[in-house]
Amino acid sequence: MEDLDVSILDTAPVIGDCLEMGDVGALNTIDGSVEVFSFKNHVDEMAAKVDELEQKVTEVSQFYSSMSKKQPNNSKVGSGAKDKEKEKQVISIKKQQQDAAKREAASAKRMQELMRQFATILRQITQHKWAWPFMQPVDVEGLGLHDYYEVIDKPMDFSTIKNQMEAKDGTGYKNIREICADVRLVFKNAMTYNEERSDVHVMAKTLLAKFEEKWLQLLPKVVEEETKRKEEEAEAHRDMQLAQEAANVKLARDISNELYEVDMHLEELREMVVQKCRKMSAEEKRKLGSGLSRLSPEDLNKALEIIAQKNPSFQATAEEVDIDMDAQSESTLWRLKILVKEALEVKGKSSATKGGNDNSKRKREICDALAKTAKKRSKKLSSQPDPCS
Repeated sequence: MEDLDVSILDTAPVIGDCLEMGDVGALNTIDGSVEVFSFKNHVDEMAAKVDELEQKVTEVSQFYSSMSKKQPNNSKVGSGAKDKEKEKQVISIKKQQQDAAKREAASAKRMQELMRQFATILRQITQHKWAWPFMQPVDVEGLGLHDYYEVIDKPMDFSTIKNQMEAKDGTGYKNIREICADVRLVFKNAMTYNEERSDVHVMAKTLLAKFEEKWLQLLPKVVEEETKRKEEEAEAHRDMQLAQEAANVKLARDISNELYEVDMHLEELREMVVQKCRKMSAEEKRKLGSGLSRLSPEDLNKALEIIAQKNPSFQATAEEVDIDMDAQSESTLWRLKILVKEALEVKGKSSATKGGNDNSKRKREICDALAKTAKKRSKKLSSQPDPCS
């Protein structure tokens, strides 16, 4: 294989060729270098911007994809009409927050009223003449109830219920049904541990019946409040979805505009580069082809991708690829030339490092062999009898 002339791949000549500012003979290489790197940095910035915008586009696409799976489209309305309908339904996020705050305040007020009514029921039960055994935790030690915790899994009393109702640290009851369950537990524990004919069992059974009677009177209001809260939560969720969808629509529109501007800018840069690139000679094309043949598979794939960008019909993934240098555009040839130069430089440095390591290893092996030989010779001489003795 013919060796590649590294001199033609030197950075300065390539830059000079691609950024010709007038007569080729009077080309200022240093100025050309500055300008080409300026172009390269600009293109890199544009490429990074494109990557960022493409990521945003992907996020928007994923959002709409998930929405379409959750909400099958059964409407026969055209896409334009659907967009208008969505715009009518869209609510700003700020308004969503205001509405959510209002709903939460109204719900809290209704819940406060229910709690007040439930507290009235609880007061009526605890003020009953038979309520005294249940007001404080059972004195297990004092009464000698050694098997109490074996029979009762979760002890409960009205003082504990009162403390949880008044808790301000977030450890209290979340809703009325939790309080109701603990009130029942107070009486059921007493009925479970005490015999059916005992006074405590009868007192607990009687108070439980009174509590259930009063609870049934309040239950419809509790159910109504629970239903209302579920409906409000569902409505808030739908509104937030609409707001999120509106935000994504705006984001998609903005991204589309930015992508258009970036494409126009990149096109201008490409035109400027192409106009400043001189035509590559036949000898340079031949040497470029030789350099391509020396690339690693990974770098060769990069070269094929560069060619495919300007030639949509080019099969970059085929097992055998024929590259017609004369059929490539000047900008493609110069991009390939820079790629080959950089790749071969890296490959050359890697080979030099490996060769240096191999030489060092070989020197160590030779030194070790000489040392062993000298040691054996010394032992042999010392074992022979002294001729002078």
